Amino acid sequence: MEYLSFVLVAVVGLVLGFGLAWVISRRIGDKSLVKIESQAERIIREAKKDAAIRKKEATLEIREKSLKERADLNREVMEKRGEIDAIEKEVVESAASLQKKIDVIESKEKELIGRVSTMQTREKGIELAEDKLQKTLTAQNEKLQKIAQMTPEEAKQQLVDNMTNEAKLEAAAHIKEIREQAEADAEKEAREVILQSIYRCAADHTVETTVSVVTLPGDEMKGRIIGREGRNIRAFETATGIDVIVDDTPEAVILSGYDPVRREIARMALEKLITDGRIHPTRIEEVVEKSEAEMEVIVREFGEQACFELGVHGAHTDLVKMLGKLNYRTSYGQNVLAHSKEVAILCGLMASQLGLDDLMAKRCGLMHDIGKAIDRVTEGTHTQIGADFLTRYKEHEFVVNSAESHHGDVEMISPYPVLVQTADAISGARPGARREPLEAYVKRLTQLEELAGSFKGVSKAYAIQAGREIRVVVEHDKVNDLASTILAGDIAARIESEMQYPGQIKVTVIRELRTTEYAK
Repeated sequence: MEYLSFVLVAVVGLVLGFGLAWVISRRIGDKSLVKIESQAERIIREAKKDAAIRKKEATLEIREKSLKERADLNREVMEKRGEIDAIEKEVVESAASLQKKIDVIESKEKELIGRVSTMQTREKGIELAEDKLQKTLTAQNEKLQKIAQMTPEEAKQQLVDNMTNEAKLEAAAHIKEIREQAEADAEKEAREVILQSIYRCAADHTVETTVSVVTLPGDEMKGRIIGREGRNIRAFETATGIDVIVDDTPEAVILSGYDPVRREIARMALEKLITDGRIHPTRIEEVVEKSEAEMEVIVREFGEQACFELGVHGAHTDLVKMLGKLNYRTSYGQNVLAHSKEVAILCGLMASQLGLDDLMAKRCGLMHDIGKAIDRVTEGTHTQIGADFLTRYKEHEFVVNSAESHHGDVEMISPYPVLVQTADAISGARPGARREPLEAYVKRLTQLEELAGSFKGVSKAYAIQAGREIRVVVEHDKVNDLASTILAGDIAARIESEMQYPGQIKVTVIRELRTTEYAK
């Protein structure tokens, strides 16, 4: 019972506690709700107040922006109006100027119409005067024809002939005067440039030949060279392309051939065979092949040495080899490689004194005769062959033109071919530089005298100074002094176009009157 009372009391206390707690919490909740509602009302009031402020600010900002855009638009409108006013003003001025020009043109047109009218009147007067003059000339021509007993065509031809002769004489006098003036101005400087170049240059020369002599240790070696039934000498000639001449010359055999490079290969091979002592067809072929390989090296070294001495760099290997082959080529007894080096040096010296590129001048001079290295195996002149060869290896156009034009075959496109032509003439014309066979020499002198004697008014022609000068004696009653100048130029032009010769030929025309009387 006590236990139940205790439980009952506990339950009642618990209920009371819960009720009290509920009452207390309800009161606290009502106070919090009132506080929250108060805060909410305050926040709402502040939000409304802030929104009103922001609305007012936005309205002010939009109004300011609108005012600014309106001001900008007004300013732009004013600027456009100013531009339009300026354009209108310019148009008005242009219209006024154009009107003035139209007025001037109309005035000139009226003046021109007046002049045309005046010219028409004058033309009518001129036509009447021409008709009267023509009638007068016709009457005078008829009278002259009766007096002179010549037709108008004959009179015209005689007049043309007279005027032609007078024009030739005047032209000759003018040409003589120009030549004298040009020579007076240019001779000193040109002579100084050329002489200085010649004094500073020298080159070796060799004798032109088509044979080489190989010395033997004894005459018994001739039999070994010939071989049994001539098999060794036949094998040697077949392998080299060179004729072997075994004659009575003691302790020597002769190698004959027009290709100087192959002749040199044959000489080298024969000397090796003689030194080795083993001479038979198989050995001959081996030695000839070895000599050909050695000749390739020697030729390249000659070309490289020439390029190095002159400072010509960047040339293709095949060009260098062709330059080396020129060492075994001769022209009128002059070594072509030595001649080419001499021409290159002369070109460089003259170019440096004339303010030109001396390296380009040297290159042009060195390459100008490269066609002579292959002209014996290729059809054509050495100038055209050389130009084609240089073009194939993309040499400079000045170098190609120098090779092609140094004999006057084509037009020169720069000063460098002129230097090459001058240096080539200097190198070939110097005493002792070249020689030519006796038969060709005599034939050239005869042709020179016959050519000079073929001109009208020439009585005698003499070739002197080994064909480097031709003296022409004319008849004094058929050729006067001025015509002598024309005659000298015509002879020189014919010599240049019809003859081939080393160096240059001087043409001297002599006109004199000789009177002879005898005292008895």
